Amino acid sequence: MLADIESLESQINAIEADAEALVLGIDETAGSWFATPTSWSTAQCLDHLAVSNRVYLAPMQHAAAKARAQGRLRRGPAAPGMIARWFVTQLEPPVKPRTRFKATANILPAAAPLLADACVGFAASHQEVRAFLVENADLDLAGVRFANPIVRGIRFSLASGLNIILAHERRHLWQARQTLQLYRASSTAPQDAMRQ
Repeated sequence: MLADIESLESQINAIEADAEALVLGIDETAGSWFATPTSWSTAQCLDHLAVSNRVYLAPMQHAAAKARAQGRLRRGPAAPGMIARWFVTQLEPPVKPRTRFKATANILPAAAPLLADACVGFAASHQEVRAFLVENADLDLAGVRFANPIVRGIRFSLASGLNIILAHERRHLWQARQTLQLYRASSTAPQDAMRQ
């Protein structure tokens, strides 16, 4: 396997293991707890990832299908461009105040998702990311561009899109872990912490 594709697949495997470890042994109360009215619960973090992965993958899949029909096969490593590399570094955890971004309406999580449902949704969307990489590893991932579904007017390469998705997953798994740590540390953690 090519080194760049192997690196992306290794990241996918590591994120999958991290997500499984994150939710191991936690119940719905812990999964739905949030620290402040404006923060997200662990379930919401996972639901947000499921939604945003699908929103991001849709135009990537369209661009990949078009590129395949045009015979645009691999010409070099699946490396993100300069702007995308910077954006990936901003997404990576730990999250700093200056790197906080407001989620757009099309990728907001449900108000009170069940942890079990959020886990299933995230796992399924994560497998769609894996399938996209496997199915399109032979394409010119660094050369084929797609319209960013979050920020209008921005086009990224498929390689950039993959790196952004994985950094975004790491960011919100980190956020979910911080939320769970706060929940465990709180002696006043509500037993019915479902958002109304």
